[in-house]
Amino acid sequence: MRFNAAVLRSYEGRFAVEEVLLNTGPAGGEILVKIAGCGMCRTDLAVRRSAGRSPLPAVLGHEGAGVVAETGGPHTGLSNGDHVVLSFDSCGHCRNCLNAAPAYCDSFASLNLFGGRKENAARFTDVAGDELAPRWFGQSSFAEYAVVPARNAVRVDPSLPIELLGPLGCGFLTGAGAVFNSFAAGPGDTLAVFGAGAVGLAAVMAATASGAVPLAVDRHPERLALAERFGATPLHAATPDLPGRLRRLTDGGAHYALDTTASAQLINDALRALRPTGHLGVVARLHTTLPLEPGALDRGRRISHICEGDAVPGLLIPRLTGLWQAGRFPFDELIRTYPLADINEAERDCEAGRVVKPVVIPEGWNR
Repeated sequence: MRFNAAVLRSYEGRFAVEEVLLNTGPAGGEILVKIAGCGMCRTDLAVRRSAGRSPLPAVLGHEGAGVVAETGGPHTGLSNGDHVVLSFDSCGHCRNCLNAAPAYCDSFASLNLFGGRKENAARFTDVAGDELAPRWFGQSSFAEYAVVPARNAVRVDPSLPIELLGPLGCGFLTGAGAVFNSFAAGPGDTLAVFGAGAVGLAAVMAATASGAVPLAVDRHPERLALAERFGATPLHAATPDLPGRLRRLTDGGAHYALDTTASAQLINDALRALRPTGHLGVVARLHTTLPLEPGALDRGRRISHICEGDAVPGLLIPRLTGLWQAGRFPFDELIRTYPLADINEAERDCEAGRVVKPVVIPEGWNR
């Protein structure tokens, strides 16, 4: 079959929406999904800085959602017409996958970041017959259709606005999962969120939904205004003695902190803002050595990396849609939609901070 997709051919170039060719249908354990919408994540854009490790040309996009158009057999657990949110790929059989920790799959990097599954890779080409890179994050969903492993797909209520649900598979999943899973924050706990982007604001929403008390740190007043709307106490990142201010606001220090910025200074500020035994989770990849200030880890404070919110997508995504339906996780207020043809505008707006979460919608989609 032929369909349109946004192809990235060089690390410095623009996306080009062009016709691509899928030479065979879904194999066993796979499904073909008609994409309704796909969120744009910072990880997609980080391909440009991957030093060639993420192969091109490729169709990116890993926050897809849509409708099952074809299944690769009776064992997928899904049927044509099912509405699904797509999440990250995992092998399903390593120790971490079997221990309900698919985000820490032994093959996570190779499956999601550096080439994807190699089997049947040649079936996905451009119209000239040249191969495109194997599936990005098991999806490659900046496209009208995507072939994905069925284990990546989570069935959702067909009454939901499927074109907006894709970011629940990664960005919003990460922020909310950090609160619900990594921290298990509950009523009265305090959470300082550093960086009020898509992940940080999802964490703020989740904290409010769980009865925790969120605070948000950012340098953009409009992002701080959003955080305040969702229940957080806002603080500018340039606040004098930021850690001291946070400790005073949290009666001796926050129970938890989440950093989405990868700023060494803010990570140290976050650690200094914690109370004894407090936990800082970092989600952004650090590209330089992280110097820790003396005393930052004293008195039982700890720091850990959080991947995909420590989530099992099949459990957390239905929880998030249920919270949205109850008016307690208004993620749709962070989304701006763009036609797939305007994907370069979506990237520019994302990089400039003019939009929290772009979602591109293929021209062929209709509910």
